[in-house]
Amino acid sequence: MKNDSQINIVLLVLILVLSVYVLFMENKNSNMLMSILDKQTESYIKPQKVAVTENPVQTVGSDLVSLSILPNTKVHGILSYRGVLQGGYFFEGNVLVNILDINKKVLKSSNAVAKSDWMTSGPVNFEGNIDFTGLAKGAAYFEIHNDNPSGDPKNDKSVLIPITIE
Repeated sequence: MKNDSQINIVLLVLILVLSVYVLFMENKNSNMLMSILDKQTESYIKPQKVAVTENPVQTVGSDLVSLSILPNTKVHGILSYRGVLQGGYFFEGNVLVNILDINKKVLKSSNAVAKSDWMTSGPVNFEGNIDFTGLAKGAAYFEIHNDNPSGDPKNDKSVLIPITIE
């Protein structure tokens, strides 16, 4: 009986040691994975800065930190883009993206998705795709518009980037 008791204690200790080891390794692997993901997103977090040209980006303050679409970019087909935006533009991880004609009428509506914590007024990484196929060629705007769930126009804000549809 004493031997059975000792065997049970030894087994219990072994199970406890193995459990601690497994938890330690999972945490270590999780930290390693997070480190790898952080390194992979470093270049994503810092896309090309928006250059101010003869047709500058139109925004209030400095809400647009960076965007892979520079002012006066010639666009066509399906375009993937990414950027960093601050100032509370997101709701439920979503920000609105519109293509506007030269008179600022909506030609196409879409959205971009936050790729970092969106519940902040600080910088938020985002990315999306938009299809220019079938749109009239010529001068236009790429608009990033806050997702305004209140619907109150006084809460609207946007960034306009002049582009050329080919």
